[in-house]
Amino acid sequence: MEFSDIDLGRPLRSPVAIAGFEGWNDAGEAASGVVNHLSIAWQATPIGALDPEDYYDFQVNRPVIDVEDGRTQRLIWPTTRISLARTEMSGLPRDVVLVHGIEPNMRWRGFCDEILSGLTELRVELVIVLGALLAEAAHTRPVPVSVGSSNTKLMADIGVGKVDYKGPTGIVGVLQHACAAADIAAASLWAQVPHYVAQPPSPKATLALLRSVEDILDVPLPLADLPEEARAWERGVDELAQQDAEVAEYVRTLEEAKDATELPEASGDAIAREFERYLRRRGGTSEPGGS
Repeated sequence: MEFSDIDLGRPLRSPVAIAGFEGWNDAGEAASGVVNHLSIAWQATPIGALDPEDYYDFQVNRPVIDVEDGRTQRLIWPTTRISLARTEMSGLPRDVVLVHGIEPNMRWRGFCDEILSGLTELRVELVIVLGALLAEAAHTRPVPVSVGSSNTKLMADIGVGKVDYKGPTGIVGVLQHACAAADIAAASLWAQVPHYVAQPPSPKATLALLRSVEDILDVPLPLADLPEEARAWERGVDELAQQDAEVAEYVRTLEEAKDATELPEASGDAIAREFERYLRRRGGTSEPGGS
């Protein structure tokens, strides 16, 4: 990976990488939406990119041309880009390296090796890889987010749902596995996007992933208008479902199944754990009598 010839200034503070890839791993563009959102919120600076010739089939992922008044202004090649977010102003005690790309068409192991080489050069201490998949989930319920990690301590610290899975994977799973092989702490987060509203964007799923990243980092992240966008998205899907009796009945079936599954979790201990995580992210205290 080639980094731009820029002055990084002071050394990075306990840097963490957050990665999202368009394609199979990105239902509703929820995962890439997190990286885009944080890049804008933190005004991240582009610092590097992979050579697309090595990893992409341009007949599958075509370059984009920008023509104005008959003249070509620029040609943008599909690739994976790295940006750096200095986060002093947001109160986050570490810097963030944002990885945004497209799932490669070939040479996945070389792709992961090159990304990890770049992250190692930046001395990244933790990698969070984001994914989203289509699932039988109700749009009216909280978006389920599951986590995978081979790091025992990291798994113990994370309070989101853990996953058992055997089957095909995308670059998210491959990159997380490569991190483990390189002895780099890593976790993959997967949001479940309702398959009957698969078209992007899916701000509710993006918000769920963002809040799960908050759980891992144990700090608040900039949400901007995402909560309101998520509510507006849910209201819009409600209106569409009400226009089709079969869809409305299917949603009710999903809701009942979800509620029956989660009923045992609605215990005092589960609620207390969630409240403690919320207080930590917002800078409060979970001690009795705290403010």
